[in-house]
Amino acid sequence: MVIFDSATRTKRPFEPIHPGRADIYVCGPTVYDDAHLGHARSALSFDLLVRTLRALGYDVTLAKNFTDIDDKILKKMEETGRSMQTITDYYIDRYLDEMGQLGVRRADIEPRATESLDAIQSMIQRLLDTGYAYQTSNGDVYFDTARDTGYGSLSHRAGDDESQSRVEHMDEKRDPKDFALWKACEKGDRVCFDLPFSSGRPGWHIECSAMIEKHFEGTPEYSIDIHGGGADLLFPHHENEAAQSRCATGHALAKYWMHNGFVQIDGEKMSKSLGNSFFLKDALAQYDGEILRYYLIGVHYRNDFNFNEVDLLAAKKRLDKLYRLKKRLIPGTPSQPDPAFKSALLEAMSDDLNISEALAVVDGMINAANEALDADPKNKKLKKTTLANLALIDTVLGFGGKDPYVYFQLGLSPELVTRAESLIAERDAAKRVKDFERADAIRDMLKEMGIAIMDTAEGTVWEKN
Repeated sequence: MVIFDSATRTKRPFEPIHPGRADIYVCGPTVYDDAHLGHARSALSFDLLVRTLRALGYDVTLAKNFTDIDDKILKKMEETGRSMQTITDYYIDRYLDEMGQLGVRRADIEPRATESLDAIQSMIQRLLDTGYAYQTSNGDVYFDTARDTGYGSLSHRAGDDESQSRVEHMDEKRDPKDFALWKACEKGDRVCFDLPFSSGRPGWHIECSAMIEKHFEGTPEYSIDIHGGGADLLFPHHENEAAQSRCATGHALAKYWMHNGFVQIDGEKMSKSLGNSFFLKDALAQYDGEILRYYLIGVHYRNDFNFNEVDLLAAKKRLDKLYRLKKRLIPGTPSQPDPAFKSALLEAMSDDLNISEALAVVDGMINAANEALDADPKNKKLKKTTLANLALIDTVLGFGGKDPYVYFQLGLSPELVTRAESLIAERDAAKRVKDFERADAIRDMLKEMGIAIMDTAEGTVWEKN
C-alpha cells in the first residue's frame, strides 16, 4: 500500500513501525455542537483507510479523541446553564450515532481530554524540565517554538497565525508562534483542574500528543504509524502536536501524516461565518446514511468535496444499480469473491485510497454480472460468487449490505409504506382464499401507486419504482 504523506508531499510505501500492525490516531471533534459534513468527511476518509488496511491483513488499532474541554464548550455552558459533562456526553452520543448511520465503525480507543490529565501533566512537565516550555507569572505554560529547530517541517509553515491556539494569553509570550500547553484559570471560570503548574485546563494541542503517548507503544523512531485529520488541522494544530511530541519524547510523533480535503456546499467553503455549516443531522433527515456514505466517499479523500443535491441524486442512481443486481441474486448464499475482482478492488484502494478506480472496478463487476445473468439466469455458481463480491464491497467500502427490497423503500413516507404493506397483506389474504380477481385488482392498485411487487418463497416483496 502507498500513502500520500503530507509532511513529504509524496506518496510513500506503507511500512509499519511494528510488522503486521497499523497504529492510527485521528483527531476527533470538539463536542459542543452537532456534527457537520466536515466531520463526516474526515470520519469516512479514515474509515476507508482502516477498512482497507484490515482487508490487506494488518492488525489495525484506531484511536479517535473527543475534545471535551474547550472555550466553545465553556461558552455553551454559559448559554445553556448545563454542566460540561452533560453537554459533552450529549454531543458525543449524537456524533457516534450519526457516524454509525454512515457506516463508520467506532474507533478501538476513544479517549477524552478530561480523562487524560495524567498524561497531559506528564508531557508538560517534561517539556518544562528540558526547557522546551516556560511558565508565565499567572500560571500559563507555553511551548517555546524557538527551541525546536524542526518547527514548521510538517506544514512547511512556521509563521504566526491567529488560530495558533484556542486557549492562550498574549502577555509574557516570548514569540507570537508560541502556543499554550496549559491555561491558568481566571476569576469566575467554572471548570478548573488542579495541577502543579496552576489551577487551569489544557491547551488544545497538548491533548492529542499526550493521548498518543498514553495509548500506543511506539518505537525509538515513532510513536504511531499514521496521524490523520482534516486539512484545516495541518497548521497550526498538527504542526504544534509534532513539535511538542518531538521535544518531549525525542522521536517523531508519526511516520505518516494524512489529511482529507475541505467540504464546500454548492461551491462555497463550509464555514459557520458563511452560514452554510450543513449539519449532518439535516442530511440524514432527508437521505439514508448509506446513500450519504456512497456520495461522500465518491471523491478522493484529499480533494475538496462540493456537496450539492444534484450530484447526490446522481450518486444514488449509481448505487441503485448495485442493489438491482443484488435483487437478482437473492435468496442465495455467498461463496468466495472472484480472485480477480478482489485483487483489482484492493489494488485500487492500496493506491492511496483511489476510490474512483475502486468504484470503476465495482461498476465493471456489476455490468459483467448482469450480462452473465442475462445469458444464464440460473447460474448458481455465478450468483454465489457475485454475492461474495458484494459482501467484499460492503467490508472494504462500507456499502451494499442492505436487503435490496429494504433499500428501495428508503426515503418513502411512512404513510405510503403503511398503505402499501396493508394492500399487500390484503392481497396475500385474497390469494389464500383463491380470490384471484381481488388479488389482481390489488396488484393493479399498487402499480398505480408506483409500487412493484414480487412473490418469493419468503413472501411478497416490493419496491417503489
